[in-house]
Amino acid sequence: MDALKFGSIVVILLTLLAGNAACEALYTNPDEAAADPDFSLQGEYVADGWGVQVIARGDGAFEAFVLKGGLPGAGWDGEYRRHLEGQRDGDRAVFSGRNLEFEITDEILTLYDANGRMKARLPRVERVSSTMGLEPPDNAIVLFAGPADVDNWRNGRVDENGLLQEGLTSRERFRDHRIHVEFLVPYRPHARGQARGNSGIYVQSRYEVQMLDSFGYEPHHSHNGGIYSVAAAELNLSYPPLRWQTYDIYFRAPRFNAEGAKVEDARMTVYHNGVRVHADASVPHTTTAAPIFEEADEPGPIYLQRHGDNPMRYRNIWVVDLE
Repeated sequence: MDALKFGSIVVILLTLLAGNAACEALYTNPDEAAADPDFSLQGEYVADGWGVQVIARGDGAFEAFVLKGGLPGAGWDGEYRRHLEGQRDGDRAVFSGRNLEFEITDEILTLYDANGRMKARLPRVERVSSTMGLEPPDNAIVLFAGPADVDNWRNGRVDENGLLQEGLTSRERFRDHRIHVEFLVPYRPHARGQARGNSGIYVQSRYEVQMLDSFGYEPHHSHNGGIYSVAAAELNLSYPPLRWQTYDIYFRAPRFNAEGAKVEDARMTVYHNGVRVHADASVPHTTTAAPIFEEADEPGPIYLQRHGDNPMRYRNIWVVDLE
């Protein structure tokens, strides 16, 4: 192969690699994400009996879901849900779908019917969980309230903002307990499915409640709020990426008889962003990727999963013993 051809191949490969790197846009805080013009357009819009969830898909592409009544957990009727696709055009975005159209300009979404008649004007909103910043009760075990608590975790580490990072296991072990945790999923507009900011909280290091950027999508056991491989959330209460979210999990450990045989499954009630999404759900088995398995009368630590190159952030983690 002559030098000219070899040089051309190198240039092509470098160009492809640069393109792939560009497609891996990844942001862990809103200030950085503001560099992407799509970030200020994605999110939630609500007014006049309508709710819209707008999802950034990278390079100016979007999809959206129009909901009648309001947003999930805040007025949506649970039935009317229309899918639209959109494209950014400068500082605005235009969407079209079956019998509906809308545009977004200056954080206002204007909704039109198929004949071009305006139906509603919806401002962009940023919801806050009703349990955000919840103070631990006097009998709580505080696992993380700031960098000083990093030693409560094996492999404990924080980022430059003092937020707890993924891939950690609590030193404390628990049986029946309540957990409060606040978490932040990254903004990865080009990623798809399980690559879109992935982690989970493993109760007792055995049973996973998924953490994923599932904003706008239908519930699934592998989506945000799902008990992985067991049950989808009753409602997808996910906020957009880089919005703090909360889980409040009430857990009852499985019961075993004197011979060590399981006689009752583990059970879980889960509140996602202050709304109940699992009510005393039976959890019959450990999650496939769980660090430890079910054992007779054995407590377990809390595990915050590291899943590939997905940077997750956590704060305000505390536990109340329910035994």
